[in-house]
Amino acid sequence: MIIKQYYLSCLAHASYLIADERSKIAAVVDPQRDIQQYLDDAAAAGYTIRYVFLTHFHADFLAGHIELRNQAGAQICLGNRAGAEFEHLALKDGDNIMLGDVRIQIMETPGHTPEGISLLVFDQTRSTTEPHAVLTGDTLFIGDVGRPDLLASIGVTADELAAMLYNSVNRLRQLPDATLVYPAHGAGSLCGKALSKDTVSTIGEQKKFNYALQPMPFEQFRTLVTAEQPEAPGYFVYDAIRNRQERPDLDQTMHKSLQALPLQQVLRLQQAKAQLLDVRDAIDFAGASLKGTLQIGLQGKYATWCGSLLNHDDPIVVIGDDNEQEAVVRLGRIGFDNVVGYLQDGMQSLQQHPELIQTVPRITAAALAELLQQEPPFVLDVRSEKEYAIVHLQGSSNVPLTHLRERLQEIPADRPVVVHCEGGYRSAIACSILLQAGRTNVSDLVGGIKAWIATKLPTIPENTLTCGTKVCEIAG
Repeated sequence: MIIKQYYLSCLAHASYLIADERSKIAAVVDPQRDIQQYLDDAAAAGYTIRYVFLTHFHADFLAGHIELRNQAGAQICLGNRAGAEFEHLALKDGDNIMLGDVRIQIMETPGHTPEGISLLVFDQTRSTTEPHAVLTGDTLFIGDVGRPDLLASIGVTADELAAMLYNSVNRLRQLPDATLVYPAHGAGSLCGKALSKDTVSTIGEQKKFNYALQPMPFEQFRTLVTAEQPEAPGYFVYDAIRNRQERPDLDQTMHKSLQALPLQQVLRLQQAKAQLLDVRDAIDFAGASLKGTLQIGLQGKYATWCGSLLNHDDPIVVIGDDNEQEAVVRLGRIGFDNVVGYLQDGMQSLQQHPELIQTVPRITAAALAELLQQEPPFVLDVRSEKEYAIVHLQGSSNVPLTHLRERLQEIPADRPVVVHCEGGYRSAIACSILLQAGRTNVSDLVGGIKAWIATKLPTIPENTLTCGTKVCEIAG
């Protein structure tokens, strides 16, 4: 038996290839939308991908079940409560799928979503009664459980889902301690709040160290798993719905999206409400960018912020530096198929058009400290409220990036504004939003609050935290 894990760091997403070496029959579980790696590995080993499983309708990405059906002829397998509009095999608790000597048994484990399932994987050459592994989807993570409060589960309340999750966790706890646990997400996913960086564990380890697997009454469990969950991006509901639906596969959308568009066509699209997305690094964007663009760099939490700040209705034009294909693929992974092309020749196309170029001044922590002793600028902290509460600059104002557009009136237009976040990724995005809104006197703090603390400048609380501690570990 072969179980291979594929980990996509930018989405903190784990998918799996399960195969039987004797029969060469394989299944893919919770695939990402760009499926070539599964096809290549199966071809190299001589496997036939006969099945593709979704443990649930994922909210943070579009899964590759349609693509594997279209390109590999795989049968789509879902939980009995899924009710998808495409043809699929609906599996109930206790059902089995055979891959030669490998048996996959369905365990219904709702709670994160109503249709959630886990897959018990048996190597029947070793044992027909004790599973070698359980693929838990988003029901059980390493160190956490799937959150029951996402609006992706339309028509089911958080309390109802928490009750389902409580029962599902109790069932998983009864598995043998040696059973390997393979979840669908790791640290950084917004599908939970305390996910480990580890990508595999055992039931025994989770019974010891996972707070949600400790014996407790339901009311205590519900309070624990719903408290302090991170804010979910707006695209989560959209993706959960799209994963239920028939749709074009990624190859089709990439064909129309990877079109090189001349500058004048991009400008016409911009006037017609197209969303211009600059995916270069923050420092390059600050040096020169096309007026009116939104900057979200590929090197950070690109998918999460694109999903939070772009919409699915208006066309998207990408501006990059030979990384346009990667940018479009990663948009496709989260269901943004409304990309119509990219700026031909990138920023070089603006060499003869200085009137179209904007810049963002960058200021060091030391220089900002001097300014604050003179005529202080408005210091805008775009981190989350939780991060701001841990440590912040005295006199700064907190408007989380996710709410900046709706709270622009809180940012003064008649004085300089210095924007910062943790390390500079989110502040660059925020600067581009302010520029889109017509603000011109905007600067970006180089290195964010990390640089401020490293320079040993005062904070509230007064320098109680330094780089390397919790403040510098929060996502940014």
